[in-house]
Amino acid sequence: MVSSIAKAEGWDPSSWSEKDVKYMPNYEGNDGFNEEISKIERCSPLVFAGEVRTLHENLARSSQGQGFLLVGDDNEEMFKVDNVRDTFRVILQMALVLTFGSSMPVIKVGRLGNQFSALDEKSGDSKSLNLLEEYNRSAQTLNILRAFSTGGYADISRLHAWNLDFVDQTDDGSRYRKFAAKVDESLRFMKACGVDTSASSFKKTDFFTANDCVFLPYEQALTREDSTTGRWYDCSAHMTWIPENARQLDGAHLEFCRGLGNPLGIRITDKCSPEELIRVIETVNPQNIPGRITVVVCMGDGKLRKNLPGLIRAVQREGKSVLWVSDPSHAVKAKEYGSNAFEKIRDELRAFFDVHDEMGSHPGGVHLAMTGEDVMECTGGFSGADEGLAGPLGYPRLNSAQALELAFLIAERMRLRTGLPPIE
Repeated sequence: MVSSIAKAEGWDPSSWSEKDVKYMPNYEGNDGFNEEISKIERCSPLVFAGEVRTLHENLARSSQGQGFLLVGDDNEEMFKVDNVRDTFRVILQMALVLTFGSSMPVIKVGRLGNQFSALDEKSGDSKSLNLLEEYNRSAQTLNILRAFSTGGYADISRLHAWNLDFVDQTDDGSRYRKFAAKVDESLRFMKACGVDTSASSFKKTDFFTANDCVFLPYEQALTREDSTTGRWYDCSAHMTWIPENARQLDGAHLEFCRGLGNPLGIRITDKCSPEELIRVIETVNPQNIPGRITVVVCMGDGKLRKNLPGLIRAVQREGKSVLWVSDPSHAVKAKEYGSNAFEKIRDELRAFFDVHDEMGSHPGGVHLAMTGEDVMECTGGFSGADEGLAGPLGYPRLNSAQALELAFLIAERMRLRTGLPPIE
């Protein structure tokens, strides 16, 4: 199904420059900018077309109710091997819990330091004008992720042992201890049946990356034509996300993204009407290819309960294929740190699942601002701070224990959707 995507008519990697640009860093007057872009055009791709197609195929199955997308977002971290490793580890731990709860594959995606030249919304200037430095930092991050995902660090027994370390922090008889005991029973049963959990399939995992498509000259410089299919791919990351401020129907960002072979994430808030969402989907996915579009919903629980049903209804009525993903972290702003941020995130997730239950649609994933570090930015949860410390991007990241706590809560909800009884 992925190989059937046709080339976009009248598109090339630079056609966006003929469109109106509403949301992009200002690079005018930056000495040496054109030279840096020229050098990046000659650099190796950061990801490869075959990897992107694998992700697309996985997302296609998930959009049809046969998978779940987990996105861990730690874009505040600078390149440090320990930070990348720790966040990667927590994402894998969460995925193990979610796989058990949902009885379906979990797609693991990281947004780890991939915010190339992110927009400074106050000044409109690029926060980083050294694009080669950004490229090199991302290349190092991806090298580390590939090494960890294939070098034995993703061993399922190791992940479960780390989860047990988390569970040991909880109260006796807690739901987390009971859930972890069920996972442990399953692993023991597999071994008793002769399944070799030391085989390579239990020690390796697919891990993908995503980033916001904001700075189009950089994205264009890393766009490559695949020699096997003739399709164009943005090779700065496997998955390309379109921020809400950049999705004008006649704008440069949608023009650039409509010709890419990458799966696309479309961020929406309560500002997005059903009619606008359908027009955006038709612009970037006119063939209605499954797995092409992931709709990332960020509203807060109250607005989500009010607005999401209409959006789902419109997508169902028009027969559009999308994967619905909840993004509860970014609705919790710095001004709300005095209240219980963890509870707000949990409430939006609960609302997301409730609405999909009512609409008969598939709650296909979650995107969480999180880190493997022992930070105290998010209040609440059994391991949270009493008062959160604002992160640089204005919203709180979950620490490793809070992220795992949410994974257990989501897994319990998904278990109920599969028809399995709750864990008593």
